[in-house]
Amino acid sequence: MADPGPVVPRRRIAEELRRLRGEAGRTLEEVAEALLISTSKLSRLENAQGRPQLRDIRDLVRFYGIEGTQVASRLERWTKASQSQGWWTDYSGQISDELGAHVAYETEASVARVYTIPAIPVLLQTADYARAYYRSTEPWRTSDDIEQLVELRMKRQRALRQREGQPPLTLVAVTHESSIRQLVGSPEIMRTQLDHLIESSTAPNIELRIFPFSTQPLFTSTCMYAYFEFSEDIDRDVVHIETHAGIRHIERAKAVEKYREYHDALYRSSLTPEETRALIRTVRNEQFS
Repeated sequence: MADPGPVVPRRRIAEELRRLRGEAGRTLEEVAEALLISTSKLSRLENAQGRPQLRDIRDLVRFYGIEGTQVASRLERWTKASQSQGWWTDYSGQISDELGAHVAYETEASVARVYTIPAIPVLLQTADYARAYYRSTEPWRTSDDIEQLVELRMKRQRALRQREGQPPLTLVAVTHESSIRQLVGSPEIMRTQLDHLIESSTAPNIELRIFPFSTQPLFTSTCMYAYFEFSEDIDRDVVHIETHAGIRHIERAKAVEKYREYHDALYRSSLTPEETRALIRTVRNEQFS
C-alpha cells in the first residue's frame, strides 16, 4: 500500500505547511530550492502524500522561522504520529490502497455517516453475513482470502466499542430497505444478522435508519458512500464513494458540503430508529422465519 500510516496527522501537517508557505508569500519552487529538496517532495508533503520525515519538517520549521513555537511543536508531534504503521497494513495483500485509506479515515474520524445499498453497513455486519456476502459477490477469492477479509471487517468494528486515545466512533447509518430483505447466505444467517442489527443499533453511539421502499428515490440513494467527520477544526471532512470500480475520494470543501446535505436528506426521509427496528423485526419474522 502506498500510504499505510495514519492519514489524519499527514493531513494536519499538509494543511499547516500550505498555510505557512502562503503567509510567507513563497512558491513551492522557492521553498524547495532553499531547502535543497525537490519540488515534488515538497508538493507531496503539502498534499499529505507519503510519510513526512522529521528532518524535513525541522528544516521547514527553521525556514519559516517558527522554532520554539506551538506550531513547531504540533508539526513535530504530528510527524512522529504519522510514522506508525496502521493496524490494517497486516491485510495489505488483500485490500486496495483506496480501501486502506478508507479504513485509515474510519479509524481516526469522530463520526461516520454512511449510506449502503443493497448490503448491510459493514460496521454492523456479522462474520457469517460478511463471509457469505464475499462468497456471493467475489467468487474468485479463495477461502483463506475471504477469512482474512472477514477478520478485517470484524477488527474495523472495534472502533465502535473502544479506541486508544479517543472516544468510540459515532456511526450514523442509513441503509436501503433492500439490504434487510436481500437474502445473503441463508435464512439462518439473515435471522442472526437482523437480530444483530436490532441489538447493536441500541448502542448510544450508533444510529441506524432504513430508507424504505415507500419513499421516493433521492439523488444519492443509488450508491454507497461514507462521510467522515473529525473533531479538530484543522481536520477537513472527507467523503468516500464506493463503486465496483473502486472508492472515489472527495475532499473539496463545496463537494463535501453537498454530500452532507445529501446524507441529511436521506436521513430525514428514512424511518426513525424505533420504526427501523420494528421493520427489521417484521422482515425477520415474515421473510426469514
